[in-house]
Amino acid sequence: MAIGDLTAVPDCTDLYYVDTGAYDVPGYGSVYILDAERPAVVDTGLGTNVDRVIGALDSVGIDDLALVLTTHVHLDHAGGAGYLVEEYPTATVRTHEIGVPHLIDPGRLVAGTKAAVGGQWEYYVDPKPVPEDRIEGIEGGDAIDLGDRSLDVVHAPGHAPHQVLFHDRAADVLFSGDAAGIRPPGAERLHPTSPPANFDLETCLDDAATIADRDPARICFGHFGDAPFTGALMDEYEEVLSEWVERVRTKRAELGDDDAVVEHFVETAEPIEPWGTRKSRAERRLNVHGVLGYLDAE
Repeated sequence: MAIGDLTAVPDCTDLYYVDTGAYDVPGYGSVYILDAERPAVVDTGLGTNVDRVIGALDSVGIDDLALVLTTHVHLDHAGGAGYLVEEYPTATVRTHEIGVPHLIDPGRLVAGTKAAVGGQWEYYVDPKPVPEDRIEGIEGGDAIDLGDRSLDVVHAPGHAPHQVLFHDRAADVLFSGDAAGIRPPGAERLHPTSPPANFDLETCLDDAATIADRDPARICFGHFGDAPFTGALMDEYEEVLSEWVERVRTKRAELGDDDAVVEHFVETAEPIEPWGTRKSRAERRLNVHGVLGYLDAE
């Protein structure tokens, strides 16, 4: 799959995803398109390449987008929301109620993202505010009506308090955001995602267990597309997350200096394809900071 490609999700009628090419990494920005009676997208990408989302919607034949659904409001998942509602006057954004104010006025979201991602901000674009009358809050237990199908909303706050999962039980596909980790094609195992400032290990493990209990046929990751699902996948992610936190805990005790801990893990990060060295190190830096914040809060 190349940047900009539109791909049908196997065994799922009228479900596609487009690779927006976030960070210039093939596969990293996965935006899902549901060609339902009330057409929807799940996540939006950074907003930098929103033209690729619009082009994909055109290719599918959607010119009256009804819903922009965000798994959470981190800008790599929701940065394009304001651009899409501007392009599609029929569309409404639905996001967890905690995230609604941050998409209406994204100033704090931008400042926090810049602080967290550092030099990676060059790949971002300032998000457009979503008008207050074009956004609605959701919470766990809600259902989103797409006309010919419905999506369960499941709160999954471990990665971020404003994160939800969307489960299409009829198609048996679950949109996981970052609750199930990241699966770069060149990695042997799932990759942990533990960004500041809200990462919480125990709640992340609960979210993985929630996904396992849902036991969908397919899982649509927030990055690098979809995959068949088995319970073993979440067993693996629970192990990966727990081991990762313990590695950071141990190195902090050994070095006694958080800056040194961060640099140790950045310098020893092995390049993972298709990320390459720079993005692999940037991901590692972000994830170490998140774990250190979690350890401070224990």
